[in-house]
Amino acid sequence: MIESTGFNQAWAEHHGFLLDVAYRLLGSYTDAEDVVQEAFTRLLRSDLDPIEDARAWLVVVVSRLCLDHLRSARVRRESYVGPWFPEPLIAIDGDASDPANVVTLDESVRMAMLIVLERMSPAERVVFVLHDVFDFPFETIAAMVGRSAAACRQLASRARRRVREEAGSSRFHLDPAEQRRVVEAFIAACASGDLKKLLPLLDPSVAGWADFGGLLPPVRQPNVGSDLVGHNLINFFGVASGTTMEMRDINGEPGIVAYRGGDLVAVIALTLKAGAITRVYVVADPRKLEHARKALAG
Repeated sequence: MIESTGFNQAWAEHHGFLLDVAYRLLGSYTDAEDVVQEAFTRLLRSDLDPIEDARAWLVVVVSRLCLDHLRSARVRRESYVGPWFPEPLIAIDGDASDPANVVTLDESVRMAMLIVLERMSPAERVVFVLHDVFDFPFETIAAMVGRSAAACRQLASRARRRVREEAGSSRFHLDPAEQRRVVEAFIAACASGDLKKLLPLLDPSVAGWADFGGLLPPVRQPNVGSDLVGHNLINFFGVASGTTMEMRDINGEPGIVAYRGGDLVAVIALTLKAGAITRVYVVADPRKLEHARKALAG
């Protein structure tokens, strides 16, 4: 078995990096913690001598565990009530225990990107994240996913096409100042309950989804169009609903948290193009708001 000093060193040096990998692969901090814990448990039970690179060994284990998890989760999510959205992370300054202060928040964990990753096959997602986000060579990834390096290149190419189709470019561009301006205007419009103030913020072809985790009847397809999306937003989050909102950084970008009766009821992420909202993602599944609720309560 690995000596405690070697294990402790591996934990200190690689735990955060592995959580970065696992969260991007799974879209759930809770599941990422479980996978990383299992990887370190296996390391603890292993002989250290044959392991030349502990980080590389752990990445292989984490990647394989995530791939297995994604394959089983894919079956479960096909019967999930409504769309399945990632578990949002809200950063609170000075809280070292907050998951959002553990996971590196960059464009690869923006809600829009994680949702695109959800639409990929498990193998596509693992290959894309490991290669395009973390710069692992295809030859190394091939051994992790049980494919040839050539097959991994093809998987990564298909994954990039999915990202381009959603983003309209090879990257998701984010102007934080513009995002904050639109978020503030969005909150003000909902607070007034004035649809006329909300509609100019919405792209004519805006799409809106909500992950209620089974709290409401399932709606697989998004609402599309500024009138429909705007009416639903006012109905769910306008002043008449008893909702209050505030801007928070969600997964590294300005977003919205919504409260009713002092309790967190939803996290809202917006995607912009040319200053207009093109996507509205609402996470209202209480199970996925657990970390956000704890962070905000602290």
